[in-house]
Amino acid sequence: MPRVPAHLCDRALGMLQGGMRTADVASAINCYVRTVRCLRQRYRETGWTADRPRSGRPCVTTPAQDRYIRTSHLHYRYRMATTAQVTPGTHNPSISAQTVRNRLREVGLRDCRPVVRQFLTRHHRQQRRLWAQTLRRWTRQDWQKVLFTDESRFCLTMGDGRICVYRRRNERYAEACTLEQDRFGGGGSVMVWGGVSQHHRTELVVIAVNLNTALQGRHPPPSCGTLHPDMTLQHDNATSHTAHSVGDFLQDRNVSVLP
Repeated sequence: MPRVPAHLCDRALGMLQGGMRTADVASAINCYVRTVRCLRQRYRETGWTADRPRSGRPCVTTPAQDRYIRTSHLHYRYRMATTAQVTPGTHNPSISAQTVRNRLREVGLRDCRPVVRQFLTRHHRQQRRLWAQTLRRWTRQDWQKVLFTDESRFCLTMGDGRICVYRRRNERYAEACTLEQDRFGGGGSVMVWGGVSQHHRTELVVIAVNLNTALQGRHPPPSCGTLHPDMTLQHDNATSHTAHSVGDFLQDRNVSVLP
């Protein structure tokens, strides 16, 4: 039977004070006789008919276990919540993965998809920092003269690799919260090449042969020679781009390359 509303509790109390029998009051407000008796007892003890404060459901984990759950997931961000059974000192075997998720949400850790980034060595990081320091004073007018190009391979069949990582707000690109990936999946793929600048874009080229052959055989992007007299080509430092044959190919056509 649902909980007796507050206005019916006040009505029942008035009936009892008027001398009505407990059974008659229960019949009048459509509740159990025991409910009316408890209502009268509560009024005698507290002086009101409202429910007394409750402590709620007892917490399954202790504060020490909550700290362990937090620190263990901060130490290894890919730790799954289903490892709740191995929490040290667990006094209740019914602790569940949802309990772990709740404890992590209380400290701002939520399960998210990790950002996939390139595998970077120490040399890669040094070169990136040097490149950023060299061009940090460039203005928008300087950057609008750059044509950014890149190749992308799209796999026809590949697992989505869904995995969750627990992180705080503004930790999307934290090193502990990103996932390194240095290869593509199998099942067949297609590679395309293209370029964009601030106001223009090139045609999309499908690369069906070896990448070095394609770089030597394709014509320079039309933006390099027609949109701006000092247009600069930007491409990554992959071996297919840094090969001497590719450098000679671009130099013969007077295409300047961003270092």
